Amino acid sequence: MNAEGMDAEYAASIADRAIGAMSQHGVPMTPRNFAVWFSYVLGASPSLRQTIDILVSNKRKFDPATNRDLYQTYIDPRPSDGELPEQLREVISSARQFLDTAIADNRDHIEALDEVTSQVTSNGDPRSIIEKLVSELSRAASRATTLEGNLASTSKELDTIRHSLKEAEERSNTDALTGLANRRSLDEFLRTAQIAAMEKGDPLSVLLIDIDHFKKFNDSYGHQVGDQVLRLVGKVLRESLRGVDLAARYGGEELIAVLPGADLELCATAAERIRCRIAEARLTRRTTGQPIASVTVSIGVAQFRLAESADALVERCDRALYQAKRLGRNRTITEREIAENATAA
Repeated sequence: MNAEGMDAEYAASIADRAIGAMSQHGVPMTPRNFAVWFSYVLGASPSLRQTIDILVSNKRKFDPATNRDLYQTYIDPRPSDGELPEQLREVISSARQFLDTAIADNRDHIEALDEVTSQVTSNGDPRSIIEKLVSELSRAASRATTLEGNLASTSKELDTIRHSLKEAEERSNTDALTGLANRRSLDEFLRTAQIAAMEKGDPLSVLLIDIDHFKKFNDSYGHQVGDQVLRLVGKVLRESLRGVDLAARYGGEELIAVLPGADLELCATAAERIRCRIAEARLTRRTTGQPIASVTVSIGVAQFRLAESADALVERCDRALYQAKRLGRNRTITEREIAENATAA
């Protein structure tokens, strides 16, 4: 049942319960948030109810990003008409005109055939009837051909727009230098991966990479070589992961990878594979062919804990990364090793 199909008293009771739930969980009283929680209390979307129940049971905070994702995923997944590109609106308008013309022509065609039928019924001249019938069929075929051509042209325009929108979306989600996902795309992917991990009970791990002595490359060879080093590390990272994983540039000389379904050991194995491949790579200056000092990285690895925030997960990765650099760099350290060392001490 939707809000339009219920009586006022029942709708008011659902609204009161929604407001109570929002207040209980610290959700700001905005129209969009109210729409989410009204739908939750109403039970209109089983998926929404399951997602919120998981977040609540794991004591997750309903921060602005989570509230926005819930609204966009379950309440209003499609952009409004005002967000559509002007070119797309023009194409839709043209398609409507083609169809309106086709409908009008079809009516004319039916009326003409009705006239021919009446002549047959009234025993009109057979030759005249046949000529009119052939003429109408010819006109119908011509109109169909024209309509088909117009729609084919419109389809090509839509394909072009679709391709342009896809490219624009990819650019908005991609770091221009490394070709990896950017922070915006990373945040969205990690939130989704966290929810999926809680729903399914699967592990989720993250590795954080820092390029050792990165400033040295910029100071010794120039920023172009520094960019070349970043691209190399990004390429190795991307090629070393599975299709379900996400590699992203976290900031500066730090890169990050999210591995859904991977526990700490599996993620640490992947991290070591990445570290070794980077250390084995050889770079030369593109302008002179001069060899560049070997590139090494330090990596920290951590596994997602039920109901923790993305910031807390990355912070534990960062602590492990810091330990790797403190112990001499060019190594992988997991959060477990830090815990074991702390216990031993």
